[in-house]
Amino acid sequence: MSAYLSRQHGRAIALLSVAALASSASARLCDPMLPDLIRSFSASPAETAHVVSGFSVAYGLMQAFFGPLGDRIGKYRLIALTTLACILGTLGAALAVSLDWLILSRVLTGATAAGIIPLSMAWIGDTVPYEKRQATLARFLGGQIMGVIGGQFIGGLFADTLGWRWAFGFLCLIYLVVGSLVFLESWRNPLTYHQKVTSGKGNGVFAQATSVFRVPWARTILAIVFLEGVFVFGTLAFVPSYLHEHFGLTLTMAGAVMGLFGLGGLSYILFAKSFVRRFGESGLALFGALLIASAWGLLAIAPAWNWALLSSYFLGLGFYMLHNTLQTNATQMAPQVRGTAVSLFASAFFLGQSLGVVLAALLLEKLGAFPLFVVAGLCIPVIGVVFSRLLLLRHQSRAEA
Repeated sequence: MSAYLSRQHGRAIALLSVAALASSASARLCDPMLPDLIRSFSASPAETAHVVSGFSVAYGLMQAFFGPLGDRIGKYRLIALTTLACILGTLGAALAVSLDWLILSRVLTGATAAGIIPLSMAWIGDTVPYEKRQATLARFLGGQIMGVIGGQFIGGLFADTLGWRWAFGFLCLIYLVVGSLVFLESWRNPLTYHQKVTSGKGNGVFAQATSVFRVPWARTILAIVFLEGVFVFGTLAFVPSYLHEHFGLTLTMAGAVMGLFGLGGLSYILFAKSFVRRFGESGLALFGALLIASAWGLLAIAPAWNWALLSSYFLGLGFYMLHNTLQTNATQMAPQVRGTAVSLFASAFFLGQSLGVVLAALLLEKLGAFPLFVVAGLCIPVIGVVFSRLLLLRHQSRAEA
């Protein structure tokens, strides 16, 4: 690739990373404002949790539409259009006069945001060789991680100051600016405008999805990322509320503490090449799961709020070790329909999150936070051990072939 095309490629990925920032900020925006929403609408925690789970369900279900569509018409331009479409649901959330209206707006936002991160990963998979893909995806994840940090912080900050509606208004502005830039890039950059469509013509949505599910390794990856969503982000959604109610932190401070999750993710990005070289895929999966488990354990026994700083950092570092390994495998599990495959991956992840949020809300309401953190801390290492072992067996079989 010439230096000119290399710069164009780098710019295209950078803009995708910024779009991922907006998408992940939207996904995590409501976490720290849940206590304020409970008070505003006089609702129970389980009812209010649908503001989070509704986004995740819609995000997961819409993958069946966006993945095949991206394979057919071109991924980059579809990313631009879906980023701009996120303005509608976000504006609706800002103007919501009832909890049902807010949930419906969040469902709409989740449905449109579904076309951003998974298709970005698929586009990177189309344009970056596998041996360089994990490091490239790690750099792309920088925007997603900053979105997690920003979403948690912005949600708490506006809830404590101007009000939660202003958080959605601010996010509308972000979607407008970012969507416009990505749309412009999709027209002026030949690497995006003249993208080669990867799927065979004439294959319907069902046929493309079926071709992914026929691959045993694809079924394994989808099952593992579903469980990851349940036991990481299902529990994570209630950590700011826990810090607010148990330790008396303001919502702004609770959101800021959770920003350490993003700092852990950024640490992974900075040392991704070294981590991959030192631990390999199987080591990253195992070590990442153990870090997540230790984070939930720390939070369960924390006698003071400042323990949550270390817990959040471990949680972010461990999650991105495990999840980036899953992502890299997802981009290669069905290369002939990569957009569909990665979208199914995202679907499984967000459907896992939505189930996790519902289960976590019920467990929190009936038994409290301690059992919630213990259950998540015990389950995630099992997932890591199984995935690590399967990766070792897969690499050994390839070496012997």
